[in-house]
This record gives sequence, C-alpha cells and structure tokens, in this order.
Amino acid sequence: MLRGSLFGTAWMTALSVRPYLISRAVDDGLRTGDTRALALWVAAIVVAGVALSWLGIMRHRTMTFIREDAKARSAAVVLRQLSRVGAVLPRRAAAGEVATVGGTDIDRAAQVMTVTGPGVGAVVAYLVVAVVLWSISPLLALCVLVGVPSVVLVVAPLLRRLERAESVYRQQQGELTARSGDIVAGLRVLAGVGGRGLFARRYAARSRDLLVEGYRVGAVNSWIDAATVAVPGLFLAAVVWLSARMTVTGDISVGELVAVYGYVATLVVPVWFLLEGGHQLIRGRVAARRIVALLAVTPDDVGGPRDTPTRAGVATVPGSRQPASPTPVPAPAGPATPLTAPGNPAIPVPAPAGPLAAPGGPADLHDRSSGLTVRAGRLTALAAADPADALALADRLGRYTVSDATWGGVPLTGVGLEQVRARILVADHDAYLFAGTLWEVLRGTRPDGDRERIASALHAASAEDVVDALPRGLDTPLDTRARSLSGGQRQRIRLARALLAEPEVLILVEPTSAVDAHTEARIAERLRRARAGRTTLVLTTSPLLLGRADEVAHLVAGRVAATGTHADLLDRDPDYRRLVARGDADAEQALR
Repeated sequence: MLRGSLFGTAWMTALSVRPYLISRAVDDGLRTGDTRALALWVAAIVVAGVALSWLGIMRHRTMTFIREDAKARSAAVVLRQLSRVGAVLPRRAAAGEVATVGGTDIDRAAQVMTVTGPGVGAVVAYLVVAVVLWSISPLLALCVLVGVPSVVLVVAPLLRRLERAESVYRQQQGELTARSGDIVAGLRVLAGVGGRGLFARRYAARSRDLLVEGYRVGAVNSWIDAATVAVPGLFLAAVVWLSARMTVTGDISVGELVAVYGYVATLVVPVWFLLEGGHQLIRGRVAARRIVALLAVTPDDVGGPRDTPTRAGVATVPGSRQPASPTPVPAPAGPATPLTAPGNPAIPVPAPAGPLAAPGGPADLHDRSSGLTVRAGRLTALAAADPADALALADRLGRYTVSDATWGGVPLTGVGLEQVRARILVADHDAYLFAGTLWEVLRGTRPDGDRERIASALHAASAEDVVDALPRGLDTPLDTRARSLSGGQRQRIRLARALLAEPEVLILVEPTSAVDAHTEARIAERLRRARAGRTTLVLTTSPLLLGRADEVAHLVAGRVAATGTHADLLDRDPDYRRLVARGDADAEQALR
C-alpha cells in the first residue's frame, strides 16, 4: 500500500511538471525567438514524458498487484470460514448468497484497495497545483482550492443514493441466484410433478423485479459517470476563461496562461480519481457488508474442547458433516461449568477443563436423552416415528450439538472434536457431492483411494451399474452435486463414499430412501457384510434394512420405546408394525 501511494503521488505530481516546462518553452523560447532555449525546454519535456510514463506503469503494476493480492487473501479467508462453519452454513446462508459473495463481492471489495494509491496522489497533486497557481495568481489558486471540493460535493449525494440502491439490488440478486440454483438442482423432480412451468413463471417474475432494480442502479451509475466527466470539464472551462481574461488585462503572461491551462487540465485527472474512488468505495462498502455478514456466521456450539492431544490431522469425507473448527481452543480457567442437554434441562452435561482421552478401541455409544445404546461392533437400526427425532439423535451422537451422549463411558463432549470427527461419521442421504471425476468424488481426501477398495465399496452400495453406465467409468467427470445422475444413483454413490471412509462408527441417515426394492435388498445384505465387526447405526424405516440389523430400536417421542430384533418387534409392538408398514393396512396384516 505504501509503495502504491508513493508511485501514485509521484505520478500525479509529475503531471504538473510538463505544463511548467511548456510555459517556459513559450516564454523563453517562442516569444523571444531563442532557438537554443526552445530546444532545451523541448528536450526537458520529452524527458519528463518518459519519466511520467515509467511512473504510470509502476503505479498501475503496483495497484494491480494490490488488488489481486487482496482478492486472493479475501477468497482464502472466505473459504476458511466456509469450511469452519461446515454443516451450519446451509441453515444460515443461501447458496446464491455464498456464490455472489465469492464471485462479485470479493472483487468489488478488492477494487477499493486500488483507491489508496491514486487517492493519496490526488490529494497531494491538488495541493501542489494550488501552491504553484498561487505563485502565478492568488485568485486562480483560490478558485482551485474552492472549486475541487465543490465538485466532490456535487457528486456526493449521487454516491449516497447509489449505496442504497446497490444494497437492495445485491440482496435481491443473491436471492434470485439461490432460487435458480434450487430450480436447477430439482429440475427432474419438478418435471416429474409438473411444477417446472410454475417455477419458471415465478423465476421470471423475480427476474423482472431484479431488472427494474438493476435499471435503478444503472440510472444512478450513469449520472455518476456523467458527472465524473462533465463537472470537472465545466470547472476546467471556468478556470481557463478566468485566466484568459487575466491574460488580456496583462495580469499574467501568455506562457503563464498555457501553464494555468495545463495545471487545471492536469487537475482533472486527480479529481476524476477522487470521484471514481468514491464510486468504488460505495460499491466496496456494500460488498464488504455482505462479506462480513458471511464471516459472522458461527458454527453451532457442540460443547467441550475442540482440540485433541493425540491426533494432528483428520481425514474427512467431502460432503459429510464437517467439524465446526479444527482450531484448538484453550480451556477456560476456573471450575468447569455444567451444560444442559437440549430437550432435557434436568440432565447436566459435564464440561471438562481439557480434552478427555477417547476410547482406545471400539466402544459403545450411548445417548442418555433417548436411552439408545449403539453396541460396539454391531449393526444397529433405529426406526423413528418422527424423522426429526432421528435426525436430532444423529446430531447428538455425531456431536453436532451439545448433548449428554457418552462414548465408552466418556462424555462425548469431553473428547477432542478432531478425534470425534475422525472416528465417527454421520452420512446424510443428501450429502453434498463435489465436482470432479467419480474416482475423485469417492476417494475424497484419502491418498490410498485405490480402485480395488473403491470397487469393493461400490459393490456394497450396489452402485456398479452406475459406473458401468458412465462413458469413462470412474474417470467420468461429474458436475457439482452430480446432477447428471438420478436421485437413486447419487444416493448409492454417497453410500459408497461413506463406506470407503471406513470410520470406526458409521451413522447412516436413510441411506436407501431413493432406490427401488430390489436394489435396497442387495444393499441391506451387502452393507451388513461390508461393516462386519464395526459399529454401524442405520436410521431407517425400511423393513429390508431393519431385518438385517443385529438390534432394532423403536423411537417414539424422542425416547426408545422398545428394542429387539426386527421379527421380535413386529410380533410384540403394534406401533412399530404400523410404522414399518407405512400406514398400509394390508402390509401391516402381512407383517403379523
């Protein structure tokens, strides 16, 4: 920034050198007929032009570097924030909002950084020209000292109006971008239910509203652009007219008239930079507010320490729920403060002063709020009367919220968050799929993602046909969210990715909700073999998956109402039987 200010100041100040040299060439060379003096002043003008060109190049290079560096640094900060908040982000900010922040707002905020160098140079050049003009005529210097601030004051109301209009426009643009993303993501579903036309009309209506708002912003911008050129031009004309009158009356010489014109014409450049800088500053402020709002999003409080004493890094699965923060947080001094489990204020949750050691090997997971125990090394299924209760339980066992869950008798909130994320994986049925080849999507961050292990995971997820249908198999590139695949294909790819991660504890949320019965039966059989000897919890109401579980728990109103095998619960729990039959009386009768 300092280097940019120095080059900007030197370049703008040097603009006023050539008018002085030209005035000397007129007075000392042309008017007196001194050819030698004229040649010397012309040579000086050429040298000044070369120096001015070099300063201009260096100023531009420096400010370009500052702008691009600011963009790169801002993008890095935003990316770190997005990874830090993880699963919280979709609930706090729309996808379109994030897209516009990363695509437009960062660029506009970085543009403000280029205002500093020319801005400082413009102020210095303004003062230098005023001092030089004072030596020629105090009246002309006074016109410059008063005129330049007046020019800025004329444009200032337009800048404030632009800030208001730009804020509304950017907000509506983010909302429309989010809506378009949602429509594209659910295009197949919309076509299936006949809703494509309805959403297209709604999108068109919102687009027209945004267009009207865009015209408002464009109108203000056009007035600012016109004023940026016209007002300094009128100011130049007024000063030149005044200096011409003074030349006629003999107050200043012809050479000084030429110099005054050059000085004031030179001053147009700093004035333009000041006005353009104000324009960029307003747009940058609007963009900066949106960036700050995104950076202000905080991850949910998951309780306990976030650091871990035994692991330096964590390999995560892309698209799975991400850790709230990998940054170590020091333990607060003083006695530990008990936390309260959500939904059960009577149960205190210990908040240890430092991270507790995680179980040395496979261990039971126990959720005291619901009474569910997930046995180590076994396949457990959970059938919930209310899907929201099942999701809340997954959040507690995966430590995405403060809970009273224990892991091998150790409070889950007391274990370092990195260890929890490394060993317990919650795999949603609609987890995000990043763009890349299918092999890259499945491999994730694991460097040992060999094709044999990938083939085994695909087989367990009954997804071999997905690979076979792609033109280049595993090397076929997929777009964001794998929109070229069907819903069932995407779900099987997500399941294969979760299995490939090989976590110690795997919590699957409705892993077969979008597949047909035959595929679901194959997945149920293969999933049991793939996870043999490892702790697995499946949240589902599918009788095919429930029938393959070692133990099934029936969750009613957030509490475990019954446990046993699938056959046992069908026999002795009418509510469980109705849940599995999904309200079909004939199916319920067949399950008896």
